[in-house]
Amino acid sequence: MKITAADVNKLRQATGAGMMDCKKALTEAEGDFEKAVEILRKAGQKVAAKRADNETSEGVILVDVSDSGKSAKVLAFACETEPVSKVEDFSTLANSILQAGVKHHAKDSETLLSLALEDGRVASEAITELVGKIGEKLVVADYKNVEGEQVVAYIHSNNKAAALVSFENVQGADVAELGRDVAMQIVAMKPVGLDKEDVDPAVVQKEIEIGKDQARQEGKPEAMLEKIAMGKLNKFYKENTLLNQQFVKDPSLTISQLLDKTQKGLKISSFVRIAIG
Repeated sequence: MKITAADVNKLRQATGAGMMDCKKALTEAEGDFEKAVEILRKAGQKVAAKRADNETSEGVILVDVSDSGKSAKVLAFACETEPVSKVEDFSTLANSILQAGVKHHAKDSETLLSLALEDGRVASEAITELVGKIGEKLVVADYKNVEGEQVVAYIHSNNKAAALVSFENVQGADVAELGRDVAMQIVAMKPVGLDKEDVDPAVVQKEIEIGKDQARQEGKPEAMLEKIAMGKLNKFYKENTLLNQQFVKDPSLTISQLLDKTQKGLKISSFVRIAIG
């Protein structure tokens, strides 16, 4: 069967694969369009399998905040090398995946990957097909959905780190600038929780044991170890929980005090930080 340029272009539009790869797949499939699509997908699966253990330390982070400001979604789409992160097909697919998440209000990565994109392809399959075309591991490294009375987003200038912050009890105040400052702080300072009670108990126990070991090595009396360790734990909370951190732009204030100064009763209900690399 003769393979026409129109056939090749149709397959290219449907899969995003290169012209030569499309022509080769159509030839192997003897002109059967669906079979050619499957051939290209399997090619991508083979590349993905070979590169499954490779690190994905490059890529792009994209954010979409709803018009109401009450919900936002952030996607980290990762690849192996910086040049690939600049390829148009890579950024186009990343945007398509995020917009599918927005359209269907996806709550997590698993749901996101199962969604149909605007061109009809399932997100996970589209990624596999692009892997076959580019020859590099591509993954949804992270995806988060945040909702609240008002959600503010910030993406770092390198497009490899971002944060979303959800506020409550806004009472009509404009928290856009405050939210950006807090989100920037989250990206820079990497808090492990909103407040003390949000820290993983395993992390707390580990910090207590570290504090005891340090005091023991300093020759402190055994009876004093617990008290010393708790003091170190409180320092850990101040440095690693968002509300207790010093505000980077004004260290005389904690984030909790900054919120109260901006609007009495203003609270952060949740936040997320995601990064590539």
